[in-house]
Amino acid sequence: MKILVTGAKGQLGTEVYNQFRHTYELILHDIETLDISDFHAVNAAIGAIRPDIVINTAAYTNVDRAEDEPELAFKANSAGPHNLAIACKNNKAKLIHISTDDVFEGANEVPYQETDHTIPISIYGKSRLLGEKLIQHHEGKYIILRTSWLYGGEHNFVKTMLNLAEHKKEISVVADQFGTPTYTKDLVWVIEALMHSEDYGLYHASNNGFCSWYDFACEIFAITEKNVKLRAIKSAEYPTKVVRPKYVVMDNKLLKIRSYDAMRPWKEALKDYLTAWRTSKLRWPLHNQDYQRIAPGCNNMLYY
Repeated sequence: MKILVTGAKGQLGTEVYNQFRHTYELILHDIETLDISDFHAVNAAIGAIRPDIVINTAAYTNVDRAEDEPELAFKANSAGPHNLAIACKNNKAKLIHISTDDVFEGANEVPYQETDHTIPISIYGKSRLLGEKLIQHHEGKYIILRTSWLYGGEHNFVKTMLNLAEHKKEISVVADQFGTPTYTKDLVWVIEALMHSEDYGLYHASNNGFCSWYDFACEIFAITEKNVKLRAIKSAEYPTKVVRPKYVVMDNKLLKIRSYDAMRPWKEALKDYLTAWRTSKLRWPLHNQDYQRIAPGCNNMLYY
């Protein structure tokens, strides 16, 4: 099976590499080698490679900056997925696209289901929702996975908290925003199960359970036995350019109905991630200088 991965240097793209590198033929792209907002480049690449599956992990994810750079956000998060959907349909490839909980306004008091109304409150959320709708419009072989509070690799909330703990005696963390931390490892399990199926459509895919950012930080330090003082604060005490949704907990209802819910409770997944990190079982080789070093010795790896 031949799989093209976009956004290959990101957290999720790297996890796809870690789990798939010994099993599938991978073609890895990041923005330097394939800008998904360029339709002609996307169509040419997919037409030449003829992948069975395209996994789109590429996105513009800076929520605050998107307010000042809406054109860039919509190019990456709306036009990019649209281009991939057209090219995949033209070449009879499956498209697996990763979306976000930011398509919801956060006014619920119970977990959001796939059929709930979407009202994004930020440019970022609006650009991601449009990307979903443009994929659905083309009615190809697509799977959209909305996920939340994703972590894996080196740059994420977990690592930020641990880095802050090395330099600060007290850390303030927002306690009135709720969601579900999701480990990239678990999300790739779901991706792999669905990519072998014909169960197309839109799914919620986050780890099970929920917490606040403050609760998340508490669990990180409990697992790592860090002696850090945490102070719970309200969102108003930590002003940002964009007002964040207060409650974006999602129910993996469709995954459960179709028996694809491999997502663990979030605390269990977090412990696994931190244990793997401390025992150096995670690999993050996807940097420019690694392409030539890795590719010659990997018969099932193709780099462009």
